[in-house]
Amino acid sequence: MTSKQILVVDDEIGIRELLSEILFDEGYQVYLAENAQQARAYRNEHEPDLVLLDIWMPDTDGITLLKEWVEQDLLTMPVIMMSGHGTIETAVEATRIGAVDFLEKPIALQKLLNTIAHALREGAPRPPMPSTEAQSDAAALNLDGQARQISLPLDLPLREARDHFDALYFDYHLQKEEGNVSRVADKVGLERTHLYRKLKQLGIKFAKKQAEDTSK
Repeated sequence: MTSKQILVVDDEIGIRELLSEILFDEGYQVYLAENAQQARAYRNEHEPDLVLLDIWMPDTDGITLLKEWVEQDLLTMPVIMMSGHGTIETAVEATRIGAVDFLEKPIALQKLLNTIAHALREGAPRPPMPSTEAQSDAAALNLDGQARQISLPLDLPLREARDHFDALYFDYHLQKEEGNVSRVADKVGLERTHLYRKLKQLGIKFAKKQAEDTSK
């Protein structure tokens, strides 16, 4: 069986070399691009199984490149965004456009490998959500049908800002997995009991019994 092909797009040579060594040791075929231009050229000729895409690059940023691939129907593989100084809004925007996950640098080795393995199992991303206020509100609805308004003000203390992002993040995945907490736990890489506690802490309602039943 042919090993999976991963395209690493990052303008920092140290990051490219490190990721290349790690992924090669894990049995992946690794291809490197130091900017969006090289990434475009590679994607036009090949279809990798997964892309690790840095957000901040000198010529064209990763968000812009991701949008291009969506518009050109070239987003046929999972894309994991990376950034050493990303914001909550950037992570949400990348996910809305079509990225399957977001990794913050410095990336922990096990987190990197788990995220890649999960993305490869999931395959190509679902069609991106339309950028409309109505869709944003819908994605943030609780499972009991009540509207849940979530904003991301950047002038909040860090802990509060993270809580806002966590609430949006878990609401999104609960909607995506139709309320199945077990699948969400697997998707986000959390132990199920810990996820239950986290949802309760954030005030997110969920059909616990239904989630447990459907996982059997």
